[in-house]
Amino acid sequence: MGSSIAFACFILLSLFSVASAEYVVVRVRDVVSIANTDDNFICATLDWWPTDKCDYGQCPWGKAGIFNLDLENKTLINAVKAFGSIRLRIGGSLQDSVTYGFGYGMKECNRWKKDSSGLFGFSGACLDPNRWDEIHDFFNKTQARLWFGLNALQGKKPDSKDKVLWVGDWDARNARDLMEYTISKGYPVESYELGNELCGGGVAARIEAQQYAKDMKKLKQLVTEMFPDGKQPKVLGPGGFYDKQWFNDFLLATGPGVLDGVTHHTYNLGPGMYIFCFGPRPQQKG
Repeated sequence: MGSSIAFACFILLSLFSVASAEYVVVRVRDVVSIANTDDNFICATLDWWPTDKCDYGQCPWGKAGIFNLDLENKTLINAVKAFGSIRLRIGGSLQDSVTYGFGYGMKECNRWKKDSSGLFGFSGACLDPNRWDEIHDFFNKTQARLWFGLNALQGKKPDSKDKVLWVGDWDARNARDLMEYTISKGYPVESYELGNELCGGGVAARIEAQQYAKDMKKLKQLVTEMFPDGKQPKVLGPGGFYDKQWFNDFLLATGPGVLDGVTHHTYNLGPGMYIFCFGPRPQQKG
């Protein structure tokens, strides 16, 4: 049952008429529900980073990445179950380099390798059916709700003049393979989100607002086709940093009936450098 935010307004308005000097008291009392938040508002992300992802002289990820995480760890399972109700997002910086090892077109399913030409310094990696089964077994045990981030760069290539800008239409075939397998197994996925931090100026890659809207419509069409009778997973996006003009253009081009939720990212503590979080802030010059 959702919790409602309500305001009880008591207004005492005194009006003085200069002509009659009459004192008037008006009392208005009302209770209005202005928002509704469901019980699964707490969320966390399971990221794709490998063990050799290093920043600021540290390699902190260890085996926390989704390919290496021990999904049978009882402490982890009990910690997630303790929330009672939580959404877990599988996504992050490398999600737009992940392919899905389902369908006839997939021959090899490799994991991350260092590659200076790849996004964030890593080659692409592949999610195989066995790991997908293990992920869903974990979600079944914990009763967490799955929010899965899809690769939005499939079918695209860097622009010849702007290497950060990726152009071309989204190729939904591999996402379809993933959904077909997921449906055949009866695995629940509450929502699909297209892309990670590709909006506005992007980070390692970006997509123009009009093109992103076109790709989002394709995802909505795919979900509608794959789930014609049952409850459809929600379609979310763009999952990146807020840029007012980009978001305005994106939402206008997307139109109604496509997005079930608009997502954006904030990093209030900065990039995670320990000295910035807990130590003295560096002195700025000038």
